[in-house]
Amino acid sequence: MYKLNVTSDFSSAHKLDGYEGLCKNLHGHNWKVRIGIMCEKVDNIGMTIDFGEVKKNLKEIMMMLDHTYLNELDHFKGINPTSENIAKFIYKEMKKRIEVPFCKMTDVEVWESDITSMVYFED
Repeated sequence: MYKLNVTSDFSSAHKLDGYEGLCKNLHGHNWKVRIGIMCEKVDNIGMTIDFGEVKKNLKEIMMMLDHTYLNELDHFKGINPTSENIAKFIYKEMKKRIEVPFCKMTDVEVWESDITSMVYFED
């Protein structure tokens, strides 16, 4: 088994409705994102999945989020754009784009600061 990781980032603003702490106020983060893809085997040239394709797909998702007010995006209508929900959104979007046999999304990690992160994965 092989696990590929690709990291990217985006900047955005959000607020957490119903939260009693400071995050109830509009504020921003420079988010860091790592995606993980597990592959069972390599192809005839020794590769699992093309890093370039993975980076391109992740960049497209980052562009959907970058320099936005997350609460106003369609995906986050009715739910708070928490680290948990952001990680799940990125996971689902990347999963749609992974089309290599024997490879699948394993997890997405989202950092909202240098010391706090959230990981989303499915069984």
